[in-house]
Amino acid sequence: MSKPIRTFSGSLVALVTPFGPDGQVDYDQLRHLVDLHLQNHTDGIVALGTTAETPTLSQEEKDQIAQAVIQQVAGRIPVIIGAGSNDTAHAVALAQRYEAMGADGLLVVTPYYNKANKSGMLAHFQAVADAVSIPILLYNVPSRTGCSIPLDVLAQLAKHPHIVGIKEASGDIAYVTNCAKLLCEDFCMLSGNDDMIVPLLSLGGSGVISVLANVAPAQTHELVDAYLSGDVAHSRALQLDYLELIHALFIETNPAPVKEAMNLLGMPVGPCRLPLGPMAPQNIETLKNALKILQ
Repeated sequence: MSKPIRTFSGSLVALVTPFGPDGQVDYDQLRHLVDLHLQNHTDGIVALGTTAETPTLSQEEKDQIAQAVIQQVAGRIPVIIGAGSNDTAHAVALAQRYEAMGADGLLVVTPYYNKANKSGMLAHFQAVADAVSIPILLYNVPSRTGCSIPLDVLAQLAKHPHIVGIKEASGDIAYVTNCAKLLCEDFCMLSGNDDMIVPLLSLGGSGVISVLANVAPAQTHELVDAYLSGDVAHSRALQLDYLELIHALFIETNPAPVKEAMNLLGMPVGPCRLPLGPMAPQNIETLKNALKILQ
């Protein structure tokens, strides 16, 4: 069975969740951020991912965020909603819910904490993919989940008609190279690490799901677009130019630094919810210095 759905490419932002002074989700600012990305040529929006602080969002908040982003984008660029869980039945329910809301795709992370074995990992992703008809991106981020998608399992999942790619965030270039062997017209690889965009593109990747794009949307789009348009030298130069800022955005646990950076840049998104606390003062100074490239 051939895959009926195109894969994703370009600079897709891993969107933060803005909170107001009362600590509640600021939906007006969320819609404003969506408009900012539309104006700056971001190629897709990923809501309810790691950068959105999903572990501290209620299900009601997640649903309202997904609906707000989908409605504000109004079909102009793809919207991918995070539908991962370490409970397969719950992941299936989330996937079906967000498909019904109008999501263009789903981001499904490896089952964290209980760390599925090979047979369970395969069955987990297949169950989610079988339950919907929109495209699914697998999300491999072992530093967060404690487990990685085994390459032989990935090879089987890549054949599923609704699984169209992987957000690869292991930071392991050997793993990335083996993923690259699976790439084709209907299975893509997106970088989950802003410091490895060009290396993944050089191995056949099609883009990035980016934290950097929250503060530098036009520049992140330009970096990816330049490479995909054949201007490798310019893309490489941008990757290196923004490396200091990229490192500063991960000087503490994501999304604490990127939300601090957005607040410093006049994009009020509030603090992170506990257990992510305020940044150390010396790290804020490092971040401020790195942000000078945007001035």
